[in-house]
Amino acid sequence: MKNQRVFTRLAITLLLLLSAISSFGAGSHALAQAADCATGAGGASPEASPTGGGGASPVAGAGVNMAFVPKDVVNNYFANSFKGAQEAAGETGGQVQQVGPDTPDAAGQVQFIQTLTQQGVQAIGVSANDPNALAPALKDARAKGIKVVSYDSDVAPDARDVFVNQANSEDIGRIEVQIISRLIGCEGEIAILSAASTATNQNAWIDFMKAKLASEPKFAKMELVQVAYGEESEQVNQQQALALAQAFPDLKGIIVPAGIGLPAAARALEQAKLIDKIKLTGLAPATFMTKYIKAGQAEDIWWNVQDLGYLTYYAAQAYAQCKLTGKEGETFEAGRLGKYTVGTDGEVVLGPAVIVTPANVDSFKF
Repeated sequence: MKNQRVFTRLAITLLLLLSAISSFGAGSHALAQAADCATGAGGASPEASPTGGGGASPVAGAGVNMAFVPKDVVNNYFANSFKGAQEAAGETGGQVQQVGPDTPDAAGQVQFIQTLTQQGVQAIGVSANDPNALAPALKDARAKGIKVVSYDSDVAPDARDVFVNQANSEDIGRIEVQIISRLIGCEGEIAILSAASTATNQNAWIDFMKAKLASEPKFAKMELVQVAYGEESEQVNQQQALALAQAFPDLKGIIVPAGIGLPAAARALEQAKLIDKIKLTGLAPATFMTKYIKAGQAEDIWWNVQDLGYLTYYAAQAYAQCKLTGKEGETFEAGRLGKYTVGTDGEVVLGPAVIVTPANVDSFKF
């Protein structure tokens, strides 16, 4: 009986040991990847999957296993961006998935990031609802060898490897002020209807807008009366647009740097018969704004959204394959988009924003 008890204890100990080894193995590929980059080894061991599954260090030139965590998975903006990531993964033999909350929620994003970290993906692409709330989970992912690339809306810089920006933030702020000033004749009250107070990208644009308004004499007769927030909701944006019109009867223009917000504000002002009195500009899918642009009631700034996801995937792949370290001036190839350069603070800019006008609006697919 005594020998049987000893045998049973030994068997249980062995099973626990095997389980621990198995659990360690699930995440060890990503750790090995980090070590490879640190030693300059690059590629994978001979048995590593060429598609980069399970966090394995990729074979040189092969695609990586990447997950995208957008602000929410319902927004068509992120659905179209993800199409570009799928295109890039298809070109390189990689794997890509998109997961996230149904509504813009930083806490929801954190849960998905933690799950992906446990799964051992090679790279995570994230558009932040809150730059700081996501930081601890992303730092944990990086500590386990996972590459983190922010896109669209940045996270805290020390929580990611690179930020893929859709356009230069200063240019976006400057162009939006120039457009609204032209639409209202450089005189009168204007407001800004942003997405959320924690939105990194929009806060950066707004800062540049304010600086532009304050620094140039030609804008001296324009007054920014309020910054409101639509909370990434069509209904809230409509309510806020009408609230601004009611609170400021002399309001002449609204800048709406939010893909959902701009068309929602346009519809609300149209229904209230204020669309010809209050001019609009901002950022939104061009196809959502076509009739307002053609009627001269609004102008838009936009870019190829699919290219944003495409570039984000290639940037993550370059980091995961140890072809980039984040140093300013480094370059990498991004498939059909060509060569890109890492700028200050690890920023990679997709390209210049395009002003959508009646002359070119029909050329946009989204």
